[in-house]
Amino acid sequence: MSDNDAVNPPAPFYLGENSKRTKGKHNQSTPSVSNNSRPSTAGTAASSIVNPIVSFSVDPVIPIVPTGQQDSLEPIPRLGLTALPRNTSYYGGRPNTGDSPSRVASGIRLRETFAAPPARPLTAVSTAVSLAPSKTTRMRSTMLDDPSTLDKPWVTTKDPYARIAYILTYSVAFLGVAASALRIYFGYKSVPLITGNLCMVLDEDFNSDTDTTFGPNGNWVREVQLGGFGWQPSSSNNSYTSNGYLYITPTLTSNVIGSDAIFNGYTYNLTDCTYNSTTPGANPGSSNTTGFNAAAYYQACGAVSNSTTGTIINPVQSARITTLNKASIRYGRVELWPAIWMLPVNDTYGPWPLSGEIDIMESRGNARSYPDQGIDYVRGSLNWGPLSFLNAVYKTFGWWTQRRTDYGEGFHTYTLEWTDSFLRMYVDTRLHYMLELSFDEPFFTRGDFPSVVQNGTQPIVLQNPWVNGTNATPFDQPFYLILDLAVGGTNGWFPDNAGNKPWLDNSKTAMLEFAQAQDTWYPTWGSDGESSSLIVDSVKMWELC
Repeated sequence: MSDNDAVNPPAPFYLGENSKRTKGKHNQSTPSVSNNSRPSTAGTAASSIVNPIVSFSVDPVIPIVPTGQQDSLEPIPRLGLTALPRNTSYYGGRPNTGDSPSRVASGIRLRETFAAPPARPLTAVSTAVSLAPSKTTRMRSTMLDDPSTLDKPWVTTKDPYARIAYILTYSVAFLGVAASALRIYFGYKSVPLITGNLCMVLDEDFNSDTDTTFGPNGNWVREVQLGGFGWQPSSSNNSYTSNGYLYITPTLTSNVIGSDAIFNGYTYNLTDCTYNSTTPGANPGSSNTTGFNAAAYYQACGAVSNSTTGTIINPVQSARITTLNKASIRYGRVELWPAIWMLPVNDTYGPWPLSGEIDIMESRGNARSYPDQGIDYVRGSLNWGPLSFLNAVYKTFGWWTQRRTDYGEGFHTYTLEWTDSFLRMYVDTRLHYMLELSFDEPFFTRGDFPSVVQNGTQPIVLQNPWVNGTNATPFDQPFYLILDLAVGGTNGWFPDNAGNKPWLDNSKTAMLEFAQAQDTWYPTWGSDGESSSLIVDSVKMWELC
Protein backbone atom coordinates (compact mmCIF):
# COMPACT_ATOMS: atom_id res chain seq x y z
CA MET A 1 0.00 0.00 0.00
CA SER A 2 1.44 3.41 -0.92
CA ASP A 3 1.53 6.54 1.13
CA ASN A 4 -1.03 8.04 -1.13
CA ASP A 5 -3.33 5.19 -0.28
CA ALA A 6 -2.89 5.80 3.39
CA VAL A 7 -3.80 9.47 3.02
CA ASN A 8 -6.64 8.89 0.63
CA PRO A 9 -8.30 5.61 1.48
CA PRO A 10 -10.39 4.06 -1.29
CA ALA A 11 -13.95 5.30 -1.54
CA PRO A 12 -16.55 2.82 -0.39
CA PHE A 13 -18.63 1.00 -3.04
CA TYR A 14 -21.89 -0.71 -2.35
CA LEU A 15 -23.58 -3.57 -4.06
CA GLY A 16 -26.47 -1.78 -5.70
CA GLU A 17 -27.26 1.23 -7.84
CA ASN A 18 -25.14 4.37 -8.12
CA SER A 19 -27.85 6.05 -10.16
CA LYS A 20 -29.55 9.21 -9.17
CA ARG A 21 -33.37 9.25 -8.80
CA THR A 22 -35.16 11.90 -10.75
CA LYS A 23 -39.00 11.90 -10.80
CA GLY A 24 -39.22 8.16 -10.65
CA LYS A 25 -36.62 7.41 -13.37
CA HIS A 26 -32.95 6.41 -13.07
CA ASN A 27 -29.96 8.40 -14.26
CA GLN A 28 -28.24 6.27 -16.85
CA SER A 29 -24.72 7.84 -16.40
CA THR A 30 -21.99 5.66 -14.85
CA PRO A 31 -18.75 6.97 -13.23
CA SER A 32 -15.59 6.20 -15.23
CA VAL A 33 -12.90 4.15 -13.56
CA SER A 34 -9.50 3.42 -15.19
CA ASN A 35 -7.49 0.27 -14.69
CA ASN A 36 -4.63 2.09 -12.98
CA SER A 37 -6.45 4.63 -10.87
CA ARG A 38 -9.21 4.97 -8.39
CA PRO A 39 -10.97 7.92 -6.84
CA SER A 40 -8.35 9.81 -4.90
CA THR A 41 -10.54 11.58 -2.37
CA ALA A 42 -13.59 10.84 -0.33
CA GLY A 43 -15.22 13.87 -1.85
CA THR A 44 -14.82 12.47 -5.32
CA ALA A 45 -16.38 9.24 -4.21
CA ALA A 46 -19.23 11.07 -2.58
CA SER A 47 -19.94 13.06 -5.71
CA SER A 48 -20.05 9.95 -7.87
CA ILE A 49 -22.22 7.89 -5.53
CA VAL A 50 -25.57 9.49 -4.80
CA ASN A 51 -28.23 7.88 -2.60
CA PRO A 52 -26.59 4.42 -2.49
CA ILE A 53 -28.96 1.58 -1.59
CA VAL A 54 -27.50 0.29 1.60
CA SER A 55 -30.25 -2.19 2.23
CA PHE A 56 -29.34 -4.56 -0.60
CA SER A 57 -27.61 -7.74 0.66
CA VAL A 58 -26.30 -10.85 -1.12
CA ASP A 59 -24.38 -13.92 -0.22
CA PRO A 60 -20.62 -13.44 -0.62
CA VAL A 61 -19.11 -14.92 -3.75
CA ILE A 62 -15.49 -16.00 -3.84
CA PRO A 63 -13.91 -14.36 -6.87
CA ILE A 64 -11.97 -16.23 -9.47
CA VAL A 65 -8.31 -15.08 -9.50
CA PRO A 66 -6.13 -15.52 -12.60
CA THR A 67 -3.12 -17.83 -12.29
CA GLY A 68 0.15 -16.09 -11.29
CA GLN A 69 -1.56 -13.23 -9.40
CA GLN A 70 -2.30 -15.05 -6.15
CA ASP A 71 0.73 -13.40 -4.48
CA SER A 72 -0.66 -9.91 -4.97
CA LEU A 73 -3.91 -10.64 -3.14
CA GLU A 74 -4.67 -8.49 -0.14
CA PRO A 75 -6.37 -10.13 2.76
CA ILE A 76 -9.57 -8.70 4.19
CA PRO A 77 -9.49 -9.77 7.79
CA ARG A 78 -12.86 -8.24 8.68
CA LEU A 79 -14.89 -10.23 6.16
CA GLY A 80 -12.62 -13.12 5.52
CA LEU A 81 -12.72 -12.31 1.81
CA THR A 82 -9.89 -11.90 -0.67
CA ALA A 83 -9.53 -8.65 -2.58
CA LEU A 84 -8.65 -8.63 -6.23
CA PRO A 85 -5.60 -6.79 -7.59
CA ARG A 86 -6.35 -3.18 -8.25
CA ASN A 87 -4.81 -3.19 -11.69
CA THR A 88 -7.29 -5.62 -13.15
CA SER A 89 -11.03 -5.11 -13.68
CA TYR A 90 -13.16 -8.20 -13.30
CA TYR A 91 -16.69 -8.90 -14.38
CA GLY A 92 -18.30 -12.13 -13.40
CA GLY A 93 -14.96 -13.66 -12.27
CA ARG A 94 -13.22 -13.29 -15.67
CA PRO A 95 -10.42 -10.85 -16.70
CA ASN A 96 -12.04 -8.05 -18.63
CA THR A 97 -9.44 -5.57 -19.72
CA GLY A 98 -11.31 -4.38 -22.76
CA ASP A 99 -14.55 -3.22 -21.10
CA SER A 100 -15.26 0.46 -21.28
CA PRO A 101 -15.44 2.49 -18.09
CA SER A 102 -19.16 3.13 -18.73
CA ARG A 103 -19.86 -0.57 -18.52
CA VAL A 104 -17.65 -1.55 -15.57
CA ALA A 105 -17.16 0.37 -12.33
CA SER A 106 -14.60 -1.31 -10.05
CA GLY A 107 -15.74 -4.78 -11.08
CA ILE A 108 -19.49 -4.12 -10.44
CA ARG A 109 -21.96 -3.84 -13.32
CA LEU A 110 -24.45 -1.04 -12.72
CA ARG A 111 -28.09 -2.08 -12.78
CA GLU A 112 -30.31 0.38 -14.54
CA THR A 113 -33.61 -0.33 -12.79
CA PHE A 114 -34.88 -1.33 -9.38
CA ALA A 115 -36.10 -4.66 -10.72
CA ALA A 116 -34.57 -7.80 -9.25
CA PRO A 117 -31.12 -8.33 -10.81
CA PRO A 118 -30.56 -11.32 -13.08
CA ALA A 119 -29.08 -14.37 -11.40
CA ARG A 120 -25.33 -14.23 -11.95
CA PRO A 121 -22.19 -14.19 -9.75
CA LEU A 122 -21.19 -10.96 -8.08
CA THR A 123 -17.58 -9.88 -7.38
CA ALA A 124 -16.55 -7.82 -4.39
CA VAL A 125 -13.99 -5.19 -5.34
CA SER A 126 -13.34 -2.96 -2.35
CA THR A 127 -12.31 -3.54 1.23
CA ALA A 128 -15.11 -1.22 2.20
CA VAL A 129 -17.87 -3.64 1.00
CA SER A 130 -20.18 -4.61 3.85
CA LEU A 131 -22.36 -7.69 3.62
CA ALA A 132 -23.61 -7.49 7.15
CA PRO A 133 -27.40 -7.76 7.58
CA SER A 134 -29.08 -4.39 7.62
CA LYS A 135 -32.50 -3.18 8.61
CA THR A 136 -34.78 -3.20 5.58
CA THR A 137 -36.54 0.05 4.82
CA ARG A 138 -39.73 -0.09 2.77
CA MET A 139 -39.43 1.82 -0.48
CA ARG A 140 -41.76 4.68 -1.06
CA SER A 141 -44.28 4.47 -3.87
CA THR A 142 -43.51 6.56 -6.92
CA MET A 143 -47.20 6.70 -7.86
CA LEU A 144 -48.84 8.08 -4.71
CA ASP A 145 -47.94 10.78 -2.26
CA ASP A 146 -47.61 10.06 1.39
CA PRO A 147 -50.95 8.49 2.43
CA SER A 148 -50.86 10.45 5.64
CA THR A 149 -51.09 13.66 3.63
CA LEU A 150 -54.13 12.57 1.52
CA ASP A 151 -57.28 14.52 2.01
CA LYS A 152 -59.97 12.32 3.69
CA PRO A 153 -62.96 14.56 4.34
CA TRP A 154 -65.19 11.62 5.18
CA VAL A 155 -63.01 10.88 8.19
CA THR A 156 -62.87 14.34 9.68
CA THR A 157 -66.31 15.63 8.58
CA LYS A 158 -69.40 13.41 8.83
CA ASP A 159 -72.22 13.88 6.30
CA PRO A 160 -75.32 14.64 8.42
CA TYR A 161 -77.58 13.08 5.79
CA ALA A 162 -75.65 9.80 5.55
CA ARG A 163 -77.14 8.43 8.77
CA ILE A 164 -80.62 9.57 7.74
CA ALA A 165 -80.25 7.82 4.37
CA TYR A 166 -79.02 4.70 6.12
CA ILE A 167 -81.96 4.65 8.53
CA LEU A 168 -84.52 5.38 5.81
CA THR A 169 -83.19 2.65 3.51
CA TYR A 170 -83.37 -0.08 6.10
CA SER A 171 -86.64 1.21 7.52
CA VAL A 172 -88.36 1.09 4.13
CA ALA A 173 -86.97 -2.41 3.49
CA PHE A 174 -88.25 -3.58 6.87
CA LEU A 175 -91.67 -2.02 6.33
CA GLY A 176 -91.92 -3.72 2.90
CA VAL A 177 -91.16 -7.13 4.38
CA ALA A 178 -93.58 -6.55 7.26
CA ALA A 179 -96.35 -5.37 4.93
CA SER A 180 -95.87 -8.41 2.69
CA ALA A 181 -96.07 -10.73 5.67
CA LEU A 182 -99.25 -9.05 6.90
CA ARG A 183 -100.85 -9.22 3.48
CA ILE A 184 -100.07 -12.92 3.20
CA TYR A 185 -101.44 -13.57 6.68
CA PHE A 186 -104.69 -11.65 6.25
CA GLY A 187 -105.10 -13.03 2.73
CA TYR A 188 -104.81 -16.53 4.12
CA LYS A 189 -107.26 -15.78 6.94
CA SER A 190 -109.77 -14.23 4.52
CA VAL A 191 -110.09 -17.39 2.40
CA PRO A 192 -113.37 -19.04 3.43
CA LEU A 193 -113.14 -22.75 4.12
CA ILE A 194 -115.72 -25.44 4.64
CA THR A 195 -116.21 -26.08 8.33
CA GLY A 196 -117.89 -29.18 9.67
CA ASN A 197 -117.89 -32.79 8.59
CA LEU A 198 -118.10 -33.88 4.97
CA CYS A 199 -119.72 -37.19 4.11
CA MET A 200 -118.92 -39.02 0.87
CA VAL A 201 -121.90 -39.14 -1.47
CA LEU A 202 -120.25 -40.30 -4.70
CA ASP A 203 -116.84 -41.83 -5.41
CA GLU A 204 -116.66 -42.81 -9.06
CA ASP A 205 -113.44 -43.99 -10.68
CA PHE A 206 -115.02 -45.56 -13.81
CA ASN A 207 -113.31 -48.90 -13.34
CA SER A 208 -116.59 -50.73 -14.03
CA ASP A 209 -117.65 -51.65 -17.55
CA THR A 210 -120.09 -49.52 -19.52
CA ASP A 211 -123.19 -51.58 -18.76
CA THR A 212 -122.55 -51.47 -15.02
CA THR A 213 -121.77 -47.75 -15.00
CA PHE A 214 -125.05 -46.88 -16.72
CA GLY A 215 -127.08 -49.79 -15.38
CA PRO A 216 -129.77 -49.79 -12.67
CA ASN A 217 -127.15 -50.06 -9.94
CA GLY A 218 -124.73 -47.63 -11.54
CA ASN A 219 -124.16 -44.00 -10.60
CA TRP A 220 -125.05 -42.47 -13.97
CA VAL A 221 -128.08 -42.00 -16.20
CA ARG A 222 -128.00 -41.13 -19.90
CA GLU A 223 -130.31 -38.36 -21.04
CA VAL A 224 -131.73 -39.32 -24.44
CA GLN A 225 -133.35 -36.44 -26.31
CA LEU A 226 -132.97 -34.09 -29.24
CA GLY A 227 -134.04 -30.74 -27.90
CA GLY A 228 -131.73 -28.11 -26.53
CA PHE A 229 -128.48 -30.02 -26.34
CA GLY A 230 -128.22 -31.88 -29.61
CA TRP A 231 -128.93 -35.53 -30.22
CA GLN A 232 -127.99 -37.58 -27.17
CA PRO A 233 -128.73 -41.24 -27.89
CA SER A 234 -128.36 -44.12 -25.50
CA SER A 235 -125.71 -45.62 -27.78
CA SER A 236 -122.43 -46.70 -26.24
CA ASN A 237 -120.70 -45.04 -29.21
CA ASN A 238 -121.08 -41.71 -27.47
CA SER A 239 -120.69 -42.56 -23.77
CA TYR A 240 -118.65 -45.50 -22.51
CA THR A 241 -115.92 -46.52 -20.09
CA SER A 242 -112.50 -47.88 -21.01
CA ASN A 243 -109.29 -48.43 -19.04
CA GLY A 244 -110.64 -46.63 -15.99
CA TYR A 245 -111.87 -43.53 -17.86
CA LEU A 246 -115.25 -42.22 -18.96
CA TYR A 247 -115.40 -41.13 -22.61
CA ILE A 248 -118.01 -38.75 -24.02
CA THR A 249 -117.46 -38.70 -27.77
CA PRO A 250 -119.32 -36.83 -30.51
CA THR A 251 -120.09 -38.65 -33.76
CA LEU A 252 -121.81 -37.76 -37.05
CA THR A 253 -125.48 -38.64 -37.46
CA SER A 254 -124.85 -39.30 -41.13
CA ASN A 255 -122.85 -42.38 -40.07
CA VAL A 256 -126.14 -43.85 -38.84
CA ILE A 257 -128.86 -42.66 -41.26
CA GLY A 258 -126.86 -41.34 -44.22
CA SER A 259 -126.13 -37.82 -45.43
CA ASP A 260 -129.27 -37.35 -47.55
CA ALA A 261 -131.57 -38.19 -44.65
CA ILE A 262 -130.10 -35.34 -42.64
CA PHE A 263 -131.44 -32.71 -45.07
CA ASN A 264 -134.69 -34.08 -46.47
CA GLY A 265 -137.41 -36.73 -46.25
CA TYR A 266 -136.53 -38.49 -43.02
CA THR A 267 -138.37 -38.83 -39.70
CA TYR A 268 -136.55 -39.98 -36.64
CA ASN A 269 -138.22 -40.84 -33.33
CA LEU A 270 -136.36 -41.63 -30.11
CA THR A 271 -138.17 -44.63 -28.68
CA ASP A 272 -136.05 -44.46 -25.54
CA CYS A 273 -136.45 -40.70 -25.07
CA THR A 274 -135.91 -39.72 -21.45
CA TYR A 275 -137.31 -36.22 -21.66
CA ASN A 276 -140.34 -37.25 -19.61
CA SER A 277 -138.20 -38.77 -16.86
CA THR A 278 -135.25 -36.39 -16.73
CA THR A 279 -137.19 -33.13 -17.03
CA PRO A 280 -139.27 -32.24 -13.95
CA GLY A 281 -142.99 -31.83 -14.75
CA ALA A 282 -142.46 -33.02 -18.34
CA ASN A 283 -144.11 -36.46 -18.13
CA PRO A 284 -147.51 -36.18 -19.84
CA GLY A 285 -148.64 -39.43 -18.25
CA SER A 286 -147.99 -38.32 -14.69
CA SER A 287 -150.40 -36.57 -12.39
CA ASN A 288 -147.97 -33.67 -12.08
CA THR A 289 -147.97 -31.96 -15.47
CA THR A 290 -147.25 -28.48 -14.18
CA GLY A 291 -145.23 -26.67 -16.77
CA PHE A 292 -145.54 -29.46 -19.33
CA ASN A 293 -145.01 -28.24 -22.87
CA ALA A 294 -146.25 -30.75 -25.42
CA ALA A 295 -144.46 -29.03 -28.31
CA ALA A 296 -141.18 -29.12 -26.41
CA TYR A 297 -141.74 -32.76 -25.53
CA TYR A 298 -142.23 -33.89 -29.12
CA GLN A 299 -139.40 -31.67 -30.32
CA ALA A 300 -137.11 -33.32 -27.79
CA CYS A 301 -138.02 -36.86 -28.80
CA GLY A 302 -138.34 -36.66 -32.60
CA ALA A 303 -137.18 -34.76 -35.69
CA VAL A 304 -138.13 -34.46 -39.36
CA SER A 305 -135.91 -33.26 -42.20
CA ASN A 306 -137.51 -31.09 -44.88
CA SER A 307 -135.53 -29.18 -47.49
CA THR A 308 -138.50 -26.89 -48.22
CA THR A 309 -138.81 -25.58 -44.68
CA GLY A 310 -135.08 -25.84 -44.00
CA THR A 311 -135.54 -28.18 -41.02
CA ILE A 312 -133.00 -30.94 -40.63
CA ILE A 313 -132.14 -33.74 -38.25
CA ASN A 314 -129.35 -32.90 -35.83
CA PRO A 315 -126.08 -33.58 -37.70
CA VAL A 316 -124.11 -34.51 -34.56
CA GLN A 317 -124.72 -37.06 -31.83
CA SER A 318 -123.13 -36.70 -28.41
CA ALA A 319 -123.92 -37.62 -24.81
CA ARG A 320 -125.15 -36.08 -21.61
CA ILE A 321 -125.06 -38.11 -18.42
CA THR A 322 -126.28 -37.11 -14.97
CA THR A 323 -126.56 -38.30 -11.39
CA LEU A 324 -130.27 -37.39 -11.21
CA ASN A 325 -132.01 -39.68 -8.70
CA LYS A 326 -128.57 -41.22 -8.01
CA ALA A 327 -126.51 -38.63 -6.14
CA SER A 328 -126.99 -34.96 -5.22
CA ILE A 329 -125.71 -32.56 -2.58
CA ARG A 330 -126.86 -29.44 -0.78
CA TYR A 331 -123.67 -27.71 0.32
CA GLY A 332 -120.46 -29.67 0.15
CA ARG A 333 -117.61 -30.37 -2.21
CA VAL A 334 -117.26 -31.78 -5.72
CA GLU A 335 -114.01 -32.87 -7.38
CA LEU A 336 -113.94 -33.92 -11.01
CA TRP A 337 -111.39 -34.71 -13.72
CA PRO A 338 -113.13 -32.79 -15.28
CA ALA A 339 -116.68 -31.64 -14.51
CA ILE A 340 -119.28 -29.61 -16.30
CA TRP A 341 -122.29 -28.36 -14.39
CA MET A 342 -125.07 -28.93 -11.87
CA LEU A 343 -128.82 -28.40 -11.84
CA PRO A 344 -131.29 -28.41 -8.95
CA VAL A 345 -133.08 -31.68 -8.25
CA ASN A 346 -136.38 -29.78 -8.05
CA ASP A 347 -137.36 -26.46 -9.59
CA THR A 348 -138.17 -25.10 -6.15
CA TYR A 349 -138.16 -21.46 -7.22
CA GLY A 350 -139.39 -21.94 -10.77
CA PRO A 351 -138.04 -23.01 -14.18
CA TRP A 352 -134.54 -22.23 -15.34
CA PRO A 353 -132.84 -19.99 -14.33
CA LEU A 354 -135.02 -19.12 -11.31
CA SER A 355 -133.84 -22.19 -9.41
CA GLY A 356 -130.21 -21.68 -10.40
CA GLU A 357 -127.48 -23.53 -12.26
CA ILE A 358 -123.92 -24.13 -11.12
CA ASP A 359 -121.37 -24.41 -13.93
CA ILE A 360 -118.32 -25.93 -12.27
CA MET A 361 -116.35 -25.92 -15.51
CA GLU A 362 -117.09 -24.97 -19.08
CA SER A 363 -114.63 -24.70 -21.92
CA ARG A 364 -114.76 -24.25 -25.66
CA GLY A 365 -112.92 -26.94 -27.58
CA ASN A 366 -111.64 -24.47 -30.16
CA ALA A 367 -107.91 -24.00 -30.69
CA ARG A 368 -105.89 -21.52 -28.65
CA SER A 369 -106.01 -19.11 -31.57
CA TYR A 370 -109.78 -18.77 -31.15
CA PRO A 371 -110.43 -15.08 -30.31
CA ASP A 372 -113.09 -15.71 -27.63
CA GLN A 373 -111.31 -18.00 -25.15
CA GLY A 374 -110.53 -21.38 -26.65
CA ILE A 375 -109.30 -24.57 -25.04
CA ASP A 376 -106.67 -22.73 -23.00
CA TYR A 377 -109.45 -21.19 -20.86
CA VAL A 378 -111.82 -22.75 -18.32
CA ARG A 379 -114.76 -20.88 -16.84
CA GLY A 380 -116.95 -21.18 -13.78
CA SER A 381 -120.27 -19.40 -13.40
CA LEU A 382 -123.67 -19.23 -11.71
CA ASN A 383 -126.87 -18.87 -13.74
CA TRP A 384 -129.78 -17.20 -11.97
CA GLY A 385 -132.51 -14.67 -12.65
CA PRO A 386 -136.14 -13.74 -11.88
CA LEU A 387 -137.42 -14.60 -15.38
CA SER A 388 -136.65 -17.27 -17.97
CA PHE A 389 -135.23 -14.65 -20.34
CA LEU A 390 -133.45 -12.60 -17.68
CA ASN A 391 -130.25 -14.37 -16.67
CA ALA A 392 -127.73 -12.50 -14.47
CA VAL A 393 -124.86 -14.88 -15.17
CA TYR A 394 -122.77 -11.92 -16.35
CA LYS A 395 -122.51 -10.83 -12.69
CA THR A 396 -121.23 -14.15 -11.37
CA PHE A 397 -118.64 -15.73 -13.64
CA GLY A 398 -114.88 -15.97 -13.97
CA TRP A 399 -112.13 -17.98 -15.62
CA TRP A 400 -108.57 -19.24 -15.42
CA THR A 401 -106.15 -19.70 -18.29
CA GLN A 402 -103.03 -21.63 -19.29
CA ARG A 403 -100.36 -19.40 -20.81
CA ARG A 404 -98.17 -21.97 -22.58
CA THR A 405 -100.43 -24.98 -23.01
CA ASP A 406 -104.14 -25.84 -22.92
CA TYR A 407 -106.53 -27.88 -20.80
CA GLY A 408 -106.85 -30.63 -23.39
CA GLU A 409 -103.26 -31.85 -22.97
CA GLY A 410 -103.69 -33.45 -19.56
CA PHE A 411 -106.02 -34.10 -16.65
CA HIS A 412 -106.96 -31.33 -14.26
CA THR A 413 -108.99 -31.37 -11.06
CA TYR A 414 -111.99 -29.03 -11.04
CA THR A 415 -113.39 -28.39 -7.59
CA LEU A 416 -116.55 -26.85 -6.17
CA GLU A 417 -116.62 -25.78 -2.52
CA TRP A 418 -120.07 -24.69 -1.41
CA THR A 419 -121.62 -23.67 1.88
CA ASP A 420 -124.45 -21.39 2.98
CA SER A 421 -121.98 -18.48 3.20
CA PHE A 422 -119.75 -18.82 0.12
CA LEU A 423 -119.14 -20.71 -3.11
CA ARG A 424 -115.80 -21.27 -4.83
CA MET A 425 -114.80 -23.00 -8.08
CA TYR A 426 -111.16 -23.59 -8.95
CA VAL A 427 -108.84 -25.72 -11.04
CA ASP A 428 -106.05 -27.79 -9.40
CA THR A 429 -105.45 -25.36 -6.51
CA ARG A 430 -107.38 -22.66 -4.63
CA LEU A 431 -104.92 -20.13 -5.99
CA HIS A 432 -106.37 -20.82 -9.47
CA TYR A 433 -109.96 -20.02 -8.63
CA MET A 434 -112.31 -19.28 -11.47
CA LEU A 435 -115.05 -17.89 -9.25
CA GLU A 436 -115.23 -17.11 -5.54
CA LEU A 437 -118.44 -15.60 -4.28
CA SER A 438 -119.54 -14.69 -0.76
CA PHE A 439 -123.24 -14.87 -0.02
CA ASP A 440 -123.20 -11.50 1.70
CA GLU A 441 -126.34 -10.06 0.07
CA PRO A 442 -129.57 -11.42 -1.47
CA PHE A 443 -129.30 -12.38 -5.12
CA PHE A 444 -132.20 -10.14 -6.09
CA THR A 445 -130.27 -7.19 -4.65
CA ARG A 446 -127.06 -8.41 -6.28
CA GLY A 447 -128.78 -8.49 -9.67
CA ASP A 448 -129.86 -4.83 -9.46
CA PHE A 449 -132.80 -5.64 -11.73
CA PRO A 450 -135.12 -2.95 -13.06
CA SER A 451 -138.59 -2.77 -11.56
CA VAL A 452 -140.25 -3.21 -14.96
CA VAL A 453 -139.00 -5.14 -18.01
CA GLN A 454 -140.42 -5.54 -21.49
CA ASN A 455 -141.32 -8.91 -22.98
CA GLY A 456 -141.95 -7.84 -26.53
CA THR A 457 -144.64 -5.19 -26.19
CA GLN A 458 -145.90 -6.34 -22.82
CA PRO A 459 -144.41 -4.71 -19.68
CA ILE A 460 -143.70 -7.05 -16.77
CA VAL A 461 -143.35 -5.88 -13.19
CA LEU A 462 -140.52 -7.83 -11.61
CA GLN A 463 -141.18 -9.75 -8.45
CA ASN A 464 -138.53 -11.22 -6.18
CA PRO A 465 -138.89 -15.01 -6.52
CA TRP A 466 -136.52 -15.54 -3.58
CA VAL A 467 -138.18 -13.13 -1.14
CA ASN A 468 -138.61 -15.83 1.51
CA GLY A 469 -135.12 -17.29 1.06
CA THR A 470 -131.68 -16.51 2.43
CA ASN A 471 -128.64 -14.78 0.99
CA ALA A 472 -127.71 -18.12 -0.62
CA THR A 473 -131.09 -18.56 -2.38
CA PRO A 474 -131.57 -20.01 -5.00
CA PHE A 475 -128.34 -21.90 -4.29
CA ASP A 476 -129.66 -23.41 -1.09
CA GLN A 477 -131.27 -26.56 -2.52
CA PRO A 478 -129.91 -30.02 -3.48
CA PHE A 479 -128.18 -30.09 -6.87
CA TYR A 480 -127.22 -33.09 -8.99
CA LEU A 481 -124.29 -33.42 -11.36
CA ILE A 482 -124.28 -33.34 -15.17
CA LEU A 483 -121.45 -34.29 -17.54
CA ASP A 484 -121.88 -33.59 -21.22
CA LEU A 485 -120.16 -32.55 -24.41
CA ALA A 486 -122.22 -30.25 -26.63
CA VAL A 487 -121.62 -29.26 -30.25
CA GLY A 488 -122.87 -26.03 -31.80
CA GLY A 489 -125.70 -24.11 -30.20
CA THR A 490 -127.53 -20.80 -30.54
CA ASN A 491 -127.43 -19.58 -26.95
CA GLY A 492 -124.49 -17.22 -27.51
CA TRP A 493 -121.79 -19.48 -26.10
CA PHE A 494 -120.09 -19.24 -29.48
CA PRO A 495 -120.30 -15.55 -30.42
CA ASP A 496 -121.33 -14.67 -33.96
CA ASN A 497 -118.55 -13.75 -36.40
CA ALA A 498 -115.84 -15.22 -34.15
CA GLY A 499 -113.48 -17.86 -35.46
CA ASN A 500 -115.23 -18.22 -38.84
CA LYS A 501 -118.42 -19.42 -37.20
CA PRO A 502 -120.59 -20.74 -40.08
CA TRP A 503 -124.01 -19.88 -38.60
CA LEU A 504 -125.80 -17.01 -36.86
CA ASP A 505 -127.62 -17.52 -33.58
CA ASN A 506 -130.76 -15.64 -34.63
CA SER A 507 -131.02 -17.38 -38.00
CA LYS A 508 -134.06 -19.64 -38.43
CA THR A 509 -131.87 -22.07 -40.33
CA ALA A 510 -128.86 -22.01 -37.99
CA MET A 511 -128.65 -25.81 -37.74
CA LEU A 512 -128.85 -26.15 -41.53
CA GLU A 513 -126.01 -23.64 -41.97
CA PHE A 514 -123.97 -25.57 -39.43
CA ALA A 515 -124.59 -28.91 -41.19
CA GLN A 516 -123.69 -27.50 -44.60
CA ALA A 517 -120.28 -26.40 -43.25
CA GLN A 518 -119.41 -29.92 -42.05
CA ASP A 519 -116.37 -30.15 -44.33
CA THR A 520 -114.94 -27.11 -42.53
CA TRP A 521 -115.33 -28.05 -38.86
CA TYR A 522 -115.28 -31.86 -38.88
CA PRO A 523 -111.58 -32.23 -39.88
CA THR A 524 -110.62 -30.32 -36.71
CA TRP A 525 -111.95 -33.17 -34.55
CA GLY A 526 -109.12 -35.57 -35.36
CA SER A 527 -109.40 -39.05 -36.78
CA ASP A 528 -108.92 -41.28 -33.74
CA GLY A 529 -112.14 -40.36 -31.93
CA GLU A 530 -110.30 -39.79 -28.64
CA SER A 531 -109.03 -36.38 -29.76
CA SER A 532 -112.58 -35.03 -29.79
CA SER A 533 -113.67 -36.77 -26.57
CA LEU A 534 -114.27 -35.45 -23.10
CA ILE A 535 -112.33 -37.87 -20.87
CA VAL A 536 -113.14 -38.09 -17.16
CA ASP A 537 -110.92 -39.92 -14.71
CA SER A 538 -112.90 -39.63 -11.48
CA VAL A 539 -115.79 -37.88 -9.79
CA LYS A 540 -116.14 -37.38 -6.04
CA MET A 541 -118.95 -35.68 -4.14
CA TRP A 542 -119.20 -34.89 -0.43
CA GLU A 543 -122.04 -33.29 1.50
CA LEU A 544 -121.99 -31.44 4.79
CA CYS A 545 -123.35 -33.74 7.43
